[in-house]
Amino acid sequence: MFEKVNALCQRMDELEARLSEPGLYDDPDRAAKLLRERNELAPIVEAFRAYERAKQAQMDALDMLSDPDMKELAQEELQQAKADMARLEDELKILLLPKDPNDDKNIFVEIRGGAGGEESALFAADLYRMYTMYAAARGWQTEVMSVSETELGGYKEIVFRVAGDRVYSRLKFESGVHRVQRVPETESQGRVHTSTTTVAVLPEAEEVDFYLDPNDLRIDTFRSSGAGGQHINKTSSAIRITHLPTGTVVECQDERSQHKNRDKAMRVLRARLYEAEVAKQQAAIAADRKSQVGTGDRSERIRTYNYPENRVSDHRIKLTIYKLDQFLNGDMDEILDALIAADTAEKLKMQSEA
Repeated sequence: MFEKVNALCQRMDELEARLSEPGLYDDPDRAAKLLRERNELAPIVEAFRAYERAKQAQMDALDMLSDPDMKELAQEELQQAKADMARLEDELKILLLPKDPNDDKNIFVEIRGGAGGEESALFAADLYRMYTMYAAARGWQTEVMSVSETELGGYKEIVFRVAGDRVYSRLKFESGVHRVQRVPETESQGRVHTSTTTVAVLPEAEEVDFYLDPNDLRIDTFRSSGAGGQHINKTSSAIRITHLPTGTVVECQDERSQHKNRDKAMRVLRARLYEAEVAKQQAAIAADRKSQVGTGDRSERIRTYNYPENRVSDHRIKLTIYKLDQFLNGDMDEILDALIAADTAEKLKMQSEA
């Protein structure tokens, strides 16, 4: 491990030298690439330098042990140095884990009503509100790409974009089936019903990530309409794009401009196809082993929201909290942090077994 870290420290020195070269910023793309690499290496180099300082403190404390007057102080400093070295070694192991290349990407979130009819659609709206409140608290931006509403204000489907700092790294484990247990507004007997809603989190793909051949696309236009037939446009501004090789279909009708709807639909289509390709690659690499946190499969039931007990249970990590009201208001970090920690622990375990 330390040989690898030493090599990274040497690379950091090279980057610092190149970043100080006159004329570097005449080529903004090259400068941005070098700055990005330096920023990725900085936490590793800082942790290693802190480890070296702790190691030097340990050696100094060992030298002091021979002095009777300094023995007690030396033992305290030796104990602290050993603790610091152990902590920093663990930190370095985590920092050196292979990075998910999508962690820094923005995302598209697709929420669809599942089993439960109107109640499922209403819960889809509750999940949309939860994610947008979480995004707002972190200073992220959200933008609705497409939406299909029901008469009671629920969503048959809503697709929205979330942009900000390391969005995918925080929300990538939200893909799956979300189950809700509550008394629906339409229930006259007060009985608790169980419904499900599916969530898919897709990393936003740039053109360089995934090339779309225009010959593979069929683009249709139609008149947009909302729930109950309102908001009907007189012009055919809504867009439906079909990716012919895979049969993937994306529709967008939120904007009055055909051009804007086409742009949104293309961005969502690119993300869906990119995610499918990444999933295929990951399945090929790890066909014999699933992550402790989950596969990200939309058919996997990942969480239950129980209203009578004010309970949220994440089934992948067997964590239950009795703060449903706070969670639905965007206070999601307790469970998200636990999911990330479980994923990191699984990766460390796999690395040690390799």
